[in-house]
Amino acid sequence: MTTIFEKILSGEIPGVKIYEDALVFAFMDAGQVNPGHVLVATKKPYRTLLDADDESVVAMMRAAHKIAKAIQIAFEPEGITLLQTNKLAGWQTVPHLHMHVVPRFIGDGASLVWPRNEPGIEKLREYAKKIKII
Repeated sequence: MTTIFEKILSGEIPGVKIYEDALVFAFMDAGQVNPGHVLVATKKPYRTLLDADDESVVAMMRAAHKIAKAIQIAFEPEGITLLQTNKLAGWQTVPHLHMHVVPRFIGDGASLVWPRNEPGIEKLREYAKKIKII
């Protein structure tokens, strides 16, 4: 299955690219949260962050960093949100690894809400022991 991002990259459908290197490309999100909202996507069609190689992940963050600085100069937002989601339960809507770079303003109506659970320090230690960095 070819994703919409692959179609934008190939020029099959229109998109407004603002950045491209050997591993990633960036383009204006058609659904702007605020003016200047950009998506950074890998050129290889990895479905999620979990599938990608280290080089592509690093390139995506490097590009997001450059783009965030450029957005700050161009739009002077009060903040910037970087959002990278994976799989349906993680809020991913396009099955192609990407990151949103979103200029933010107080009262802009955008929100990211989840329940806050406080299990206590012993439970946190238990959770931490389960995480094995590979």
